[in-house]
Amino acid sequence: MTIAYLNGEFVPLEEARISPMDRGFLFGDGIYEVIPSYNGQLVGFKRHMQRLDQGLAAIQLENPLTADKWHTLFSKLTAQNAGDYQGVYLQVTRGTSPVRNHRFPVDCQPTVFAYTFTVNAPCNGDPDKATCYQVATATDRRWKRCDIKSVALLGNVLHMMEGVDSGADEIILFNEQEELTEAAACNVFIVQNKTVITPPLDIEKLPGVTRNMLVDILRGDGWSVEERAVSRTEVMAADEVWLTSSTKEIAPVIAIDGHSVSGGKAGAVWAAAQSLFAHHRYSA
Repeated sequence: MTIAYLNGEFVPLEEARISPMDRGFLFGDGIYEVIPSYNGQLVGFKRHMQRLDQGLAAIQLENPLTADKWHTLFSKLTAQNAGDYQGVYLQVTRGTSPVRNHRFPVDCQPTVFAYTFTVNAPCNGDPDKATCYQVATATDRRWKRCDIKSVALLGNVLHMMEGVDSGADEIILFNEQEELTEAAACNVFIVQNKTVITPPLDIEKLPGVTRNMLVDILRGDGWSVEERAVSRTEVMAADEVWLTSSTKEIAPVIAIDGHSVSGGKAGAVWAAAQSLFAHHRYSA
């Protein structure tokens, strides 16, 4: 039985209830985070809290808890749920209003919801244990504030299903200039001649916590890392392509639109990067 947190109470997930007038339900008016917890230790906690603050500020919603109180909440929640490897899902919406209106209501109390789910044990960089991905490609048709981690994810969902319906595990997106943005649920990196490259952050991309941790970890170890525009041609010709997210860490891509990448297996640069990430995941 999964224990969830809802508005100050720990309850069985199947008993958690919100009003149909909650603005998260009606408008997608809220922010969410997903934080890995390995053996009770949260990964990237400070960075996730910084992004939560930024997301809430972007939609003019006050953070209902301090970082210390969030940490205490997550620690209690993971302790009440089974499994050494969990993901903590957190969602803060603007709350419930008696009248459906696009305008922000006055004196609306935010709805705070969190629960945990099982995630795979993280990889240490062993290619034999890597979870590899085949991806499709498409033109990015999402809204132009992808830097906000909004619960309104219909654009991402439709893109993901576009990939799934084509037989892929994920989908890599390109803007109208045929420049890489991100995937439906991940950031994207490529490797050219041992240089690691990822698009710069802007309103077309989510500032991924794992993405940012990886950039800092690699640069701190002396790697060549570039943040610049990446063309579709570069992606298709890359030595390696990676997906990054909080629950995947660094995942190798082995095929794009049916074309093999890195010989159809996890690459040597990926193995070194994931091994380094695993060594620093709690301190970055």
